[in-house]
Amino acid sequence: MKILHTVEAYHPSLGGMQEVVKQLSERLVRLGHDVTVATGTHPLRRETMINGVQVKPFDITGNSVRGMKGQMEEYKNYLLHSSFDVITNFAAQQWATDIALPVLHEIKAKKVFVPTGFSGFYLLEYKEYFEQMKTWMKQYDVNVFLSDDYRDINFARENGIEKNVLITNGAGADEFLSEVKIDIRKKLGITSDSFLILLVGSYSGIKGHKEAAKIFFRSKIKNATLLLIGNNTELLIKQKSWGYKLSSLLSGGEKKIIIRHDLSREETVAAYRAADLFLFPSNIECSPIVLFECMAAHIPFLTTDVGNAGEILKWSGGGLLLPTSIDSKGYSHAEIEGSAKLLNELYMDEKERRRLSDSGYNAWKSNFTWETIAKKYEQLYRDLVI
Repeated sequence: MKILHTVEAYHPSLGGMQEVVKQLSERLVRLGHDVTVATGTHPLRRETMINGVQVKPFDITGNSVRGMKGQMEEYKNYLLHSSFDVITNFAAQQWATDIALPVLHEIKAKKVFVPTGFSGFYLLEYKEYFEQMKTWMKQYDVNVFLSDDYRDINFARENGIEKNVLITNGAGADEFLSEVKIDIRKKLGITSDSFLILLVGSYSGIKGHKEAAKIFFRSKIKNATLLLIGNNTELLIKQKSWGYKLSSLLSGGEKKIIIRHDLSREETVAAYRAADLFLFPSNIECSPIVLFECMAAHIPFLTTDVGNAGEILKWSGGGLLLPTSIDSKGYSHAEIEGSAKLLNELYMDEKERRRLSDSGYNAWKSNFTWETIAKKYEQLYRDLVI
């Protein structure tokens, strides 16, 4: 099959959506399909063929609500006149989908939509956008949801959108079951006896870094390291809402924070596999890949009730929910004192950590590998084309 995936950003850009599309696209190539990704330009991307995936870049920014600029007409013509069997738009509220929405009826290929959560659903400026979405979603041949109980699939059900399937996110067995070749603790100066707490997420201000630091320092755990891995450290440092100087966060003693933006994917996976616990007080998510990666790495996680994290917990038993409040805009906020208390309790209970780790790992291996998930997309595409 000739398959087109569209997404706002793609490798070497980092982020959850980029990782989903990369994993699926490369694995579909390995299964024998011709896969192209239409995406934005990136200053560090040097090739148009990455691991067998053809990358078609467009210099476009924005979305239909905030406004768009760039090669919009070129991208629209590409969608209308290219000969693909299947076109899949990943994520609403970004140009790679928003330009396609008004011309869906003109696209000849089978059309698939992966909404990924509708992060702006409760924002007033998106009211008209989601009113039109009721019609747009009915023009897709199928809508793929990452959760069976979240705002996007509930929106579909409430508005008579019936061509829906559930395919979850996951983590790759080829990454997490391979030999660990990097001693990440040694590389980062973390002693073998330090209790290592990990958070992986872009430094966007909404992934819970500020909350994680507060929970970490408010807790009573000792001889511990909080390792933050993401990109754009400058954005993190500039956030005034941290409430204390970065130098105080980086101080040594019994607790320390290490902030890195320069680790490779291999080093990040090594960090997962060296960690004792994953702390994820994120504010907004759809179906966080990092929780599946925790399961694959055989470590327990503490997460806010964000996106479908509660559902992932039910599927896997791999972690616990932090006490969470959700504001009028749909953003989740960890309650710091209660979260610190829960962190203390799990830190002290090695047997419970092992139980959570085993439960999550077994669930991942049975149901949530990218190898399994890619085959579900392949079968979905075949069913549409035949």
